[in-house]
Amino acid sequence: MALFPAFANAAEPGEPPTGSSEGSRKELDWLSNPSFSTEDALLLHQRATEVANLVPEKSPLIRSTSRSELSGESDTDESLKQSSKKRKKKKKKHHNYKKTKKKTKGDSSSSESDQDTKHIKDKAEGSGRNHEKEGAANLDKKTSNLTSNHFVWLDDIQAFTAETFRIDKKPDPANWAYKSLYRGDIARYKRRGESCLGIDAKKQCITWDSSASKRKQLQRRPERYFTKNNVKMLNTDGIPVCNKSFPSDPTAFIPVFQMETDDPSDTTDVNPLGIYDPSTTVWLQGKGCKSTDHEPVNMQQTIQEPGININSILMTKVEEHNKKVRENPRDINAWMEFVSFQDELMRGPSPYASKGEQEVRRKSLKLILEKKLAILERAIESNPSNVDLKLARLKLCTEFWEPPALIKEWQKLIFLHPNNPELWKKYLLFCQSQFTTFSVSKINSLYGKCLTTLAAVQDGSMVSHPLLPGTEEAMLAIFIQQCHFLRQAGHSEKAVSLFQALIDFIFFKPDSVKDLPTRGQVEFFEPFWDSGEPRIGEKGARGWKAWMHQQEKGGWIALKPDDDDDDEEIDEDQEIKDKSLPKWHIWLDIEYSREARHWLPWRPDKTKKETEEDCEDPERQVLFDDLGPSLIQLSNPDLQRQLLYSFLQFLGVPCTSKLFPSNLYIAMDENNIFESVLSDEKPLTSVSFPLSGFNSIGHMDTMLRRRHHIGHYKEGEEFIQNVFHVLFLLFSGKEKSNLSICWLQYEISKVVQCLQAKNKKKLKAQGRKSKKLAKNLLKEPDNRNHLSLWKLYAYLEWLLGNIDDARKVFDTALCMAGTGGCKSPQLCSLSLLYAQLEVELLESTEGAIMSRAVHILTKLAESGPYVPYSGQVLSVNVLKARKTYEHALQDYLSKTPVSDQDQVSDANQLVNLVGCYALFQYLTVGIDAAVLIYAQTSEKLEASRPQKCENTGENFGIQNFPTALEAITLLHTNLLRFHMKISVYPLNPLREALTEALKRYPSNQSLWRSYIHIQRKSHSASKARRFFDGVTRSANTLEPWLFAIQAEQMRKKLTENVQRADVGEIHSTIPETGLTNRIVALFEHAVQSENGTHCPLLWRMYLNFLASLGKKEKSKGLFYKALQNCPWAKVLYMDAVEYFPDDLQETLDLMTEKELRVRVPMEELDLLLEV
Repeated sequence: MALFPAFANAAEPGEPPTGSSEGSRKELDWLSNPSFSTEDALLLHQRATEVANLVPEKSPLIRSTSRSELSGESDTDESLKQSSKKRKKKKKKHHNYKKTKKKTKGDSSSSESDQDTKHIKDKAEGSGRNHEKEGAANLDKKTSNLTSNHFVWLDDIQAFTAETFRIDKKPDPANWAYKSLYRGDIARYKRRGESCLGIDAKKQCITWDSSASKRKQLQRRPERYFTKNNVKMLNTDGIPVCNKSFPSDPTAFIPVFQMETDDPSDTTDVNPLGIYDPSTTVWLQGKGCKSTDHEPVNMQQTIQEPGININSILMTKVEEHNKKVRENPRDINAWMEFVSFQDELMRGPSPYASKGEQEVRRKSLKLILEKKLAILERAIESNPSNVDLKLARLKLCTEFWEPPALIKEWQKLIFLHPNNPELWKKYLLFCQSQFTTFSVSKINSLYGKCLTTLAAVQDGSMVSHPLLPGTEEAMLAIFIQQCHFLRQAGHSEKAVSLFQALIDFIFFKPDSVKDLPTRGQVEFFEPFWDSGEPRIGEKGARGWKAWMHQQEKGGWIALKPDDDDDDEEIDEDQEIKDKSLPKWHIWLDIEYSREARHWLPWRPDKTKKETEEDCEDPERQVLFDDLGPSLIQLSNPDLQRQLLYSFLQFLGVPCTSKLFPSNLYIAMDENNIFESVLSDEKPLTSVSFPLSGFNSIGHMDTMLRRRHHIGHYKEGEEFIQNVFHVLFLLFSGKEKSNLSICWLQYEISKVVQCLQAKNKKKLKAQGRKSKKLAKNLLKEPDNRNHLSLWKLYAYLEWLLGNIDDARKVFDTALCMAGTGGCKSPQLCSLSLLYAQLEVELLESTEGAIMSRAVHILTKLAESGPYVPYSGQVLSVNVLKARKTYEHALQDYLSKTPVSDQDQVSDANQLVNLVGCYALFQYLTVGIDAAVLIYAQTSEKLEASRPQKCENTGENFGIQNFPTALEAITLLHTNLLRFHMKISVYPLNPLREALTEALKRYPSNQSLWRSYIHIQRKSHSASKARRFFDGVTRSANTLEPWLFAIQAEQMRKKLTENVQRADVGEIHSTIPETGLTNRIVALFEHAVQSENGTHCPLLWRMYLNFLASLGKKEKSKGLFYKALQNCPWAKVLYMDAVEYFPDDLQETLDLMTEKELRVRVPMEELDLLLEV
């Protein structure tokens, strides 16, 4: 058998093919050594002796083998020489490395014959150049006999044969030590293809274990769009395809312009069919065209090197910006544009780098920031008094500097501009959100310093700086922000005391101190505050002014207190209901309970002979030093009213006013913005509270438990009642009625909460109290003819389920209202609510024309005395009413308001009128007629919007009246939702109405609630996602982010419910994957936005989501990240106690360190558990 079975039958070169008779002999030929021949040995010996004879004569070492001696092998010899030359070049490169390597190897032989040949040759030649004796000795070694030498050299063999091989008899001891041969001893080769000779391809295969092929495959993998090269390519501007001589109109296609030739007769030979364009024809004729000589060259250059085109564009822009700021260094916008242009410049290739550098250049964030910083410093040199440039510089420095250095820079800036309220707001927010330097007392004193400084500017006592416009409004905004900061930090007693003090300071100021500066007035106010006299909201409060008068006369006469109070004493020992619960759970329960009960400042009760030492919790006492610096003067009556309504909202009373934009999202910390109160059951009359998203005082709980008690405990309710009684003394007429409306709305909100909680027992008790209050308010002489109060009372009866009683109240109010008709705003509003409530009782639109709602709306249009519904409506009256509504609407739309106050009342009247007319058309004609009215009115208002709504936004921004267009859109969408509930109607009109409205009013929470309510039923989320994405990019508000996250979370919940349902084999109809990652991405983008960074609600939602996924470590990391941005929010720490119960002590220590209010220290909890 042959050594290589695949080549057993192969003939030797130069021999004829072997026959079958010689097979047995040939099979044993491999045992002999046919490559050795005596002729070759003799030739080798002869050559060696010749070389040896030449050496003593000091002849140069020239190879003696001639071409005649290598008779037939000249071609082979040439190739060997070329290969040896190549190897010599390589050898020189790595000479030092090889030298050291071979010293360590000693005499061990290499497996690669070519390497060995190269090594010996190089040694021979080197020694020949340097020392001839060494060269001779080396040659003697080389020419020693074959038995003693390990090598047979191909160059030394005269007759080159195919059987040449080498013998290596020296053993290698390393083979005993290691599993395989040394890799340097294995001959290297390159494999071509994956096959192997001698195998049956059908039955056998070989798997080559090689990493090189895998590496090649990895390298050849096509690049994705997000790789570095592709991102660079996508960021470069494309070459515009247009003709510069023609205007670039947005046409649907790229036009091809034909040029007529001057001499068509010459072109017939080269263009017989007339298909070539003129430039091609000229070229075929062998002529040249000047215009076409240059254009192709330029095009070629731009195609070959697109970077040149882009670079020239960028260079031009850089030059333009530099020219702008050089020629007009006072232009702040130009500097700001130049700064923002740096981002665009860094996205493209550098115009200053060479071609090689462009590839290697690293576009780091630090480089951009440093460039921007340099530009801003140049800008500040030219405009040293500009605040915006300095603020932009400080914002950039946040990336570089440590917090202490930044605070010093801020302090310098505030020192230079102490009269700038906008700067103060940014400074306060910056200090408030610095976790490392944050503590509640520091920030509270900083608020006091800010308000004291601005008050000094306002008084004129700070002569160095003038009063800027809008300072008074900004001062009130900062004051309210301070109160919310204290509430969120858990110091609710201080926040309530601040409001109490400022209301007393402004509304009950004695005439004798009115001319003094603010600080002088505060000095007079301090004795009153420390006197122990009842304050606003406390029983028997008379105010500062009355106290001062009485002090001048000799003081009050002490009266015996009434003993008719049935105080419900709360036994502190009963705070722990179940001691078997975990420690963290008990702590949260007691903390929540004390937050709800102890939000009022503690005062010693003189009737019980209490002193300040009797207070168990010193934190419940508020010292004058904590609130004195924050007292300010408000001369504007609108701002004074805003202060009162802000206090009422702080206590949980719904009012028409909203917070100032500057502190809207910082104060937002409650997850109730997604709750649509009775929205699903009653779309037309769903209650919308203006200030959702905020914890009212005394309601602070974790995200998961959300146990909100309805209203306040007894002390709190009495406090609110006393506040209203004091405020009724301050106002009369319309303002007093508005306060009555607020109070009744507060009672209705508690009833609605009872309905939501489905607590019938509580609802019954609350209903009795609310009805009693409503009747008492209506008994007041000023309120007897006030239709808004009658409307609320009737609505209260309706909510309690007393529909017949409610109808009687409505009818009584309508009869009493007189014959104002459509021109009376209150009558319109009353009729609209009455009709809406009646419509919600309908089960379908069939027979709606004979309903009570049509009767109400017809009587309103007739402007006659109201007659209660008798069961029928005449068709003639319906037609008359339609004409009346149409004319009234036209009159209002064409009317121009005289004053701002008229404009607001007209806007309210227009909304009510449009609501009545649309509802009337819906009942008598159909939904399309109602939608048409809304569409026409919206179109008219949109056209006249800049003129009509500008003043409302500026002068009445304090009250924040919703614009007419916004209110009409809300009515429109509510009507469509109701119609879809009672009959079949496509979703698209409602979706389109909502999307248009939300693009216009991206901060309207009611519209967003409706939008996510209709989208949750949609199979595909792509439309909603595109819409959310568009709004979040264009709008600066936070609501789109919050509702986008909520919509995705609702979708995730729905998907999980479908997948978990135990109904056998389920094929999910919602093809959703990666929802978790999508929601996390939305959160990440939201918290990086300007308004989202410092919004406690957003961080709470994010933390809750991660905790719900069970990612404890990530949640903990996120908690600390949230604290870096919102260290003042106590609710975040309470959430953390629930999510990470093992770290209770650590969290409480952190709260204590930052001076947040901890009502139950761990030591007290241990004592309570021991009892």
